[in-house]
Amino acid sequence: MIQLIVSDIDGTLLPYGTKQLDPSVFSLIHRLFQRGIRFCPASGRQFHSLRRLFGPVQDELCYVCENGAILYGSGTEESAQILGKTVMERTAAMALIRDILALEGCEVLISGANCSYLCQCDDSFVTRMRDGTGNHVQVVRDPEKIEEDIIKISACCRAGAAVPEKALGEKWSGVFNMAVAGAEWLDFTLADKGIGLRQLCSALNIPLENVMAFGDNWNDLPMLEAAGHPYLMASADPRLAEKLPRQCTSVPQVLEQLLTTGCLPNE
Repeated sequence: MIQLIVSDIDGTLLPYGTKQLDPSVFSLIHRLFQRGIRFCPASGRQFHSLRRLFGPVQDELCYVCENGAILYGSGTEESAQILGKTVMERTAAMALIRDILALEGCEVLISGANCSYLCQCDDSFVTRMRDGTGNHVQVVRDPEKIEEDIIKISACCRAGAAVPEKALGEKWSGVFNMAVAGAEWLDFTLADKGIGLRQLCSALNIPLENVMAFGDNWNDLPMLEAAGHPYLMASADPRLAEKLPRQCTSVPQVLEQLLTTGCLPNE
């Protein structure tokens, strides 16, 4: 019995290169909600950004945000309950921020609960995160002045993440969870989407075996391995397919089959 569906966004529910969800997705989510099946975006994105993306159904959802570092229940942006939060150790977080800023071609994004802090960046990066991604953004001169808990640190690597991944991974992969979150992005947390999913299922009293999950990237792997019914996008890295042989080409198609027939593809 499926009680919860969790889905990555970029490259999974939202094709790369597009900025808005197909309106048919909102109808599917509402139909699932009427059947008692909850839908949850699971993304590296911020809570505010995710809510804006799911506009018509945003209050019906629960959210795994910032790669599992913070979870929200259903409700308005002001009233939604925080169901879990995993905070980074402050001294180590500041050292990682300094290392990212020292890398040529890299910008740093520091995540609080529902705010992205940017520092030592040009105006184009601020515009990209505020207007393109839809984040609440605050520019700070000194990251030490950030007063709230830090839950995620991201490196945006304009020339691609491969070289920074090696440089940062050698020092930091044993301290924080490091995840490749797209061609340009490296995310560092003490959580991951698998931890976030487990916390969410505990809060909602839903067994993991009753969860369907969709993803396309390495940062989705902990979530996909935790869920009872994982689906990897066919466009994913072939090395991921070795770990997760059940694939699909369209999340809405799988959800439509679930609603129409009660059956899951490839099971």
